[in-house]
Amino acid sequence: MKSFEEASRIIEEEFNKITLDIEPVKLENALHRTLAEDVVADVDLPPFDNSAMDGIAVKFNEQIKEWNVIGEIPAGKYQEYELDEHSAVKIMTGSRLPGFCDTVIPVEDIDVNNSTAVLKENVRYVKGMNIRKQASDLKKGEVSISKNTYLLPRHLATAASCGKDNLLVYKPLTFAVLATGDELIPVNEVPVGDKIRISNTYSLLASVEEINMKAVNLGIVKDDKNILLEKIDNALKSDIDVLITTGGVSVGEFDFVKDVFEGLGVDVKFWKAFIKPGKPIVFGVHEKDKKKKLVFGLPGNPVSSLVNFEIFVHDNINRLYNQPLRERVKAVLMNDLKKKDNKRHFMRGILSVNDKGEYEVSSKFSQSSGNLVEMSRANCLIVIEEGIHNPVKGTVVKCIKM
Repeated sequence: MKSFEEASRIIEEEFNKITLDIEPVKLENALHRTLAEDVVADVDLPPFDNSAMDGIAVKFNEQIKEWNVIGEIPAGKYQEYELDEHSAVKIMTGSRLPGFCDTVIPVEDIDVNNSTAVLKENVRYVKGMNIRKQASDLKKGEVSISKNTYLLPRHLATAASCGKDNLLVYKPLTFAVLATGDELIPVNEVPVGDKIRISNTYSLLASVEEINMKAVNLGIVKDDKNILLEKIDNALKSDIDVLITTGGVSVGEFDFVKDVFEGLGVDVKFWKAFIKPGKPIVFGVHEKDKKKKLVFGLPGNPVSSLVNFEIFVHDNINRLYNQPLRERVKAVLMNDLKKKDNKRHFMRGILSVNDKGEYEVSSKFSQSSGNLVEMSRANCLIVIEEGIHNPVKGTVVKCIKM
């Protein structure tokens, strides 16, 4: 059995060995993808000197406070004018600055009567004001967005300014989720007797999509070793990158998953982690024809499987793709908690901010690994480390926001 730290290190090392494939995407489809190239400016940005606001463009002379307005330059409709120090042109925000001019006076600082512009009393203007200089943001050939950037709306605007209608990004990994258990039925059936609706699959598929990866539902397989072997074998022969099974990983008579993994050539890195919930996790690597797949056998209890995904998969993918990590905060515990063993516990909690701007966390509901309803009401995991027992109200604890 591995400690949480040992299990985390083993899994992280295997994620870090993955070589990500690259694909082109249209600029409008690049949001929340990770850039696989440097984006380089193909022109100066801005490409010309332009006005930072609406006003008049003039040649600076501190002695002159009145100008003859001889024309107008709207954005995108540039034309040259014969100008001298006593003349000006109206200019709009973003419009190209005439070559003779070096200063823009805002419209609110002047009075315009017919074709005469007069500087208002007590207004001072300085040379070069309100002008965005050519290449002041970026010079042609400079990197505007670095490789491995997780793309947000502001990055797409920059890419567009550099003429990139396609971007090279890292392809998402494909996760397949397979549920096991004779007791499981589809969600559109009514449970009778000892049957229950499948829920793990949907929380895991959603968790995969939340981290911008591709999710494949392999359905439900019964607790029959031969059928299970065939199903997992087909999955390992497919084009998926990560296989996640739920159920069948403990020590019961019908818990076949670990044996099936090993029988199909999975190099099991560890079985069981010293945590709660989610102790009977199996993790391994399957490699054939230079194609490597990570394999997770998660417990069948819905809370256990989701917690396993959160603590062992979520942030590893985020690190691999340079996506935002789950936020970790310290919070004051608002009620006593029961923890009698030496495992690392991940308890469901309600995180909030008090009037002083400090985090507080409470956990007054069931910590049963089968209680998915309570899991849905929580917004964090409270981390209670191995050496801590029965933390009391007022204790400062670590929390993982969810």
